Amino acid sequence: MDVWHISHWELGGRLLCAVTMGGIIGWEREYSNHSAGLRTHILVCVGSALIMLLSMYGFSQYADQANVRMDPARLAAQVISGIGFLGAGTILRNGMAISGLTTAASLWVVAAIGLSVGAGFYLPSAVVTLIVFACLFILNGVEKRVFRTRKNRQLSVTAAWDPGVLERLNRTLDECGATVRRVSLTDRSDRENLQIVYMLSGKKSGWLEGALQSLSECEGVQSVNLHGYDEGAAGKGRLSARKSKGKKGLDKEKLDA
Repeated sequence: MDVWHISHWELGGRLLCAVTMGGIIGWEREYSNHSAGLRTHILVCVGSALIMLLSMYGFSQYADQANVRMDPARLAAQVISGIGFLGAGTILRNGMAISGLTTAASLWVVAAIGLSVGAGFYLPSAVVTLIVFACLFILNGVEKRVFRTRKNRQLSVTAAWDPGVLERLNRTLDECGATVRRVSLTDRSDRENLQIVYMLSGKKSGWLEGALQSLSECEGVQSVNLHGYDEGAAGKGRLSARKSKGKKGLDKEKLDA
């Protein structure tokens, strides 16, 4: 058997396998409403497989030439470093909240799966695809339930300027079981309002919702914004609380990231 040649049927089969495996992981990202979804993962996987096939079989006509040394990994190696540019585009930072790291990692793994499929390593590629899908789809829910209350949350409060407003806010947060990790103050352009940015964490269940509710009802507070809020499959967004005329309460709205 000539290792430098491949039949058209096997070539097409490998590309179809890459489409399937990349689509499985991309479906989960699309289902979770992430920026790089089904189409992106399929394109990355099938593109990586094509480059691997090109590197292995695209120059087979020169294999018998004198002084020609074939290196199947030469082109494929560039995929590993090149995929970093695409992955970096999915990483976003909003204050202290960073999102997109998991999607960037999934793109990198999908590229590796495409290279493996292109090289004919079907079993390892299928096993890794199942492992990645399980990590993204199953462990995502486990992580949210187990570690949700322990994550740091960035919360900004807009309040009327008052010498005692900071003391009232800190006391309210303490009553809700929230721990202040960091706080910064900024004067608004109108010089009548003050913006206070908190980095909070808590151990009790429901401390986040309680803090948002209590702060919105605090005297002098005009609005409360919680950045990097993630609620189930709704994806990334911002949870806001405002005071409406004549009544106190929460007005929740999801904004696209």
